[in-house]
Amino acid sequence: MNAGSIRPRAPSALRAFLGSEAAGGILLMAAGAIALALANSAYAQTYFETLQAYVGPLTVQHWINDALMAVFFLLVGLEIKREFVDGRLATWADRRLPLIAAAGGMLVPALVYLYVAGGDAALRQGWAIPAATDIAFAIGVLALLGSRAPASLKLFLITVAIVDDMGAVAIIALVYTAGLNLVALAAAAVILLLMVGLNRIGEARLWLYLALAFALWTAVLLSGVHATVAGVLAALTIPLKRSPGAPDAADSPLHRLEHAIQPWVAYAIVPLFGFANAGVSLQGVGVAQLLAPLPLGIAAGLFIGKQIGVFGSVRLAVALRLGVRPTGATWLQVYGVSLLCGVGLTMSLFIGGLAFGDPALSDDVKIGVLGGSILSAVSGYLLLRFAPGQPRPSPKEGSPPPAPISAPSGRSACRMCVQA
Repeated sequence: MNAGSIRPRAPSALRAFLGSEAAGGILLMAAGAIALALANSAYAQTYFETLQAYVGPLTVQHWINDALMAVFFLLVGLEIKREFVDGRLATWADRRLPLIAAAGGMLVPALVYLYVAGGDAALRQGWAIPAATDIAFAIGVLALLGSRAPASLKLFLITVAIVDDMGAVAIIALVYTAGLNLVALAAAAVILLLMVGLNRIGEARLWLYLALAFALWTAVLLSGVHATVAGVLAALTIPLKRSPGAPDAADSPLHRLEHAIQPWVAYAIVPLFGFANAGVSLQGVGVAQLLAPLPLGIAAGLFIGKQIGVFGSVRLAVALRLGVRPTGATWLQVYGVSLLCGVGLTMSLFIGGLAFGDPALSDDVKIGVLGGSILSAVSGYLLLRFAPGQPRPSPKEGSPPPAPISAPSGRSACRMCVQA
């Protein structure tokens, strides 16, 4: 291939949202702040009643969390597939570090929670509440930092949060699901296999995949499993055309879909999600309630457990030569991202609702999740905002030279759902 045949590289959609479009992150934070203000104002009843109003078979909040957020996870899944197949996560050696970090980031918060709140047998079932990372809010904080956060850290956070959320969904299915609809679950499996089959035979019509993705979402929703997982699963089946000179090729279905949905996710879906989920009433909350075992255990799990679990796992993995520090990032910056992993709003609140049906305990869950998430977000942002950067990784870390985040690796990649 000669130089003249290589088309200019276009920035990936999700990377543009994370790096250059800080406005999306600002909208997300603003929407969350407005929701919190409304939930503690004279308009609180109207706010909550609107979210719980039914539109067809689902409430407004469920349409946002289960339907619109599936589109967000579809976008994230597309970018993750791009990196797994044609980028910086193309080998198991590249993937080990985020997987190890996610595992530590789920185990340690659960142990911290049990240490603080496990003395009461009635509270032990909430052990998984602080195990999840809220990818939308955590990434929103990173978006506010712009270029101060290296691209490698953003990819690291995305991967850790995705594995984290998938683990949380598995926990919900295995621990907190009273009963699965096996017929709907089987239907979802059949639809997913059909999408994989279409990919393998070279089908490239995007509308067909989108129609099947909607059917997959419906089946997953009816199955009792959290519906947003359908977005990630559907993304894995969208064909990606490998093109080293132009990884955002116009004839690649994955790239076309990625760029088409990115503005809607950045400027509509994610801010709306923040508005619908950040509203927590703080009326009557005092020091005694803040220090009660349940909210304290959740807050400690998110703020203390997450940073220890994620950062400790990364340091250990690097020491054992199971991975290398993210390119261009200092250990202080890695620690800052570990703090951001303690932002656990949406999935933590969701798990809390499943674990405790008592309204009084539900309020304690919200207080703990909000407190731990705010501490994690603010401390992580401040540390990353003022932490000195590092243009190149230390030679002794054994890191490869800096490269564009979506540069083709040229190595053996995962073959699942790839149409070369």
